[in-house]
Amino acid sequence: MKTLKNQDRSFLFLQGPHGPFQYEFSKRLVEKGVSVHKICFNAGDRFFWRNSKTRSDFTGKLENWPEYIQDVLQQGYTDLVVYGDNRRVHVDAVKCANDLGITIHYLEEGYLRPYWATYEREGVNGDSCLLKTSIEDMRKDMDKVSAQQPSAPVRWGDMRQHILLGAVYHWHILFWNKDYPNYVSHRDNSVRNEFQLHLVKILNRIPHAIQRRFSTKRLVKSGVSYHLGILQLSHDASIRRHSKYTGMDVFMRECVEAFAKHAPKHHHLVFKAHPLEDERKPLAQVTTDLSKEFNVDGRIHYIRGGKLAQILDFASSVVTINSTAAQQALWRGLPIKTMGTSVYDRPEFTSSQDLGAFFANPKKPDLSTYRDYRQYLLATSQVPGGFYSRVNRQRLLLQLVDLVLEPKDTYNILKETSAAPVQQSMLGTG
Repeated sequence: MKTLKNQDRSFLFLQGPHGPFQYEFSKRLVEKGVSVHKICFNAGDRFFWRNSKTRSDFTGKLENWPEYIQDVLQQGYTDLVVYGDNRRVHVDAVKCANDLGITIHYLEEGYLRPYWATYEREGVNGDSCLLKTSIEDMRKDMDKVSAQQPSAPVRWGDMRQHILLGAVYHWHILFWNKDYPNYVSHRDNSVRNEFQLHLVKILNRIPHAIQRRFSTKRLVKSGVSYHLGILQLSHDASIRRHSKYTGMDVFMRECVEAFAKHAPKHHHLVFKAHPLEDERKPLAQVTTDLSKEFNVDGRIHYIRGGKLAQILDFASSVVTINSTAAQQALWRGLPIKTMGTSVYDRPEFTSSQDLGAFFANPKKPDLSTYRDYRQYLLATSQVPGGFYSRVNRQRLLLQLVDLVLEPKDTYNILKETSAAPVQQSMLGTG
């Protein structure tokens, strides 16, 4: 592999997480001598990329995008930065970049979120190279590393900023998008509806928090044995691309049916909504309807989003499609059943039972093996920090800039050297 000097590298940014993260990232790269450029697809992208000299607009139709991005990438770009791998514009760009030998940098929410972000070069989620690496191979590579596992911090504040930045992003698309007449969102919802949902989420934050706190406290005080169903966002790429489900209501139906037939009669099932759930489908009403349909009224509960820890602390088991939040359950040694493809879905620590058998008698994970796996993630793909709050963006960029400028990815650095990559310095710190 030919090693390029920083001044010979040129990074192209496509769509990223809502907010200023991408632009702040690009400024750090420029400080290292790298050239950067951003393609904006809408007014939200343009608003958060503050330098007009390093951005351009794609205003054409989506069907013309593959030819457009091929022409752009042939203009001397050495690196491509994408957030996730499921958006149509990213899929086409990645295919072209691979054909041209351009290095691809994938960013994603952390596999060990909420305190970490994910950085990979071959793909993320169900396309991650983690799925091709055995636990034994991970252990061999980790023999070179001597470090204690860090614990997640008690407080973490990205969610409010995530919601607010999402509202700002969609507000600009809704009211200032005249320069992008052909823009089509990667989601099924209209931009107007996306903005309205974000706005409602902000306005209802306090009453929903009160309701959530009351529901959680009542559940914990009741002393009932309960299984926890961790819900995700129906439009998320991990659901659309790496599972069979079309929405959370379908997943909930499958869970309630299996629970009603096989779980002990004194057990309960609790559905915990994603913190960003926008109620485009009324999941609380879905819970009520399913309870009546399968004759388990009073044993099925729905709790709005928010922190997961308190509910997990008293759960008997966890079932999810492929939520990364399930790894918080694995830290606690809880039995896990996954219904989709995920980076942590391994026979050593997720159940191979069918859903009915799992509700009847869930099998616990091999906690020692999971700890080895988690340590491997922390030494490779997981970088401390986040995309939305200022302090977490700063924390993430402390290491991410050096990682993307490395000729080799974090997995190969760990494999080929006697020390872990740069984020090893963070191991053992909370």
